[in-house]
Amino acid sequence: MLDLIILILLLLLTYGTGSYLEKRHFKNIQQREIALIRKPIISFGAKKWTTNKKIKKIELVAGEVVISGDYFKNFVASLKNFFGGRLTPFESIMDRARREAILRMREKAKYANIIVNVRIESVMLSDLYNPQSIPQCAIIAYGTAITYEKEQ
Repeated sequence: MLDLIILILLLLLTYGTGSYLEKRHFKNIQQREIALIRKPIISFGAKKWTTNKKIKKIELVAGEVVISGDYFKNFVASLKNFFGGRLTPFESIMDRARREAILRMREKAKYANIIVNVRIESVMLSDLYNPQSIPQCAIIAYGTAITYEKEQ
């Protein structure tokens, strides 16, 4: 009986801590997205991109992030994996990771006018079927940053 109480207390503690940290990270992401709303503009792939402006600089920019779930999400995902169905606890992890990677890429290219052909790659770094492993994913967002010469 004592073991069950300890398990429940630990699950409640990890749920509360994980929820607090996740909400704080989402709030931070939203503030940074608002700050970068117009600078630089990003394109996930246009059919044809042309400009009459003189280009000053072109370079590859990337934003990388490795993010991990908490023990509560891992516990819930293990249960869902056992019974079957979508692993919804990991969807918020992937959403946070993608948005964070894009933000880091945009922050590295604050000087640019536009980032074209943005791509996002992801990989799971842990074994979802091993109950001992903590779920982690690595996301990289990359694109071509273009800076125009200032018009006189």
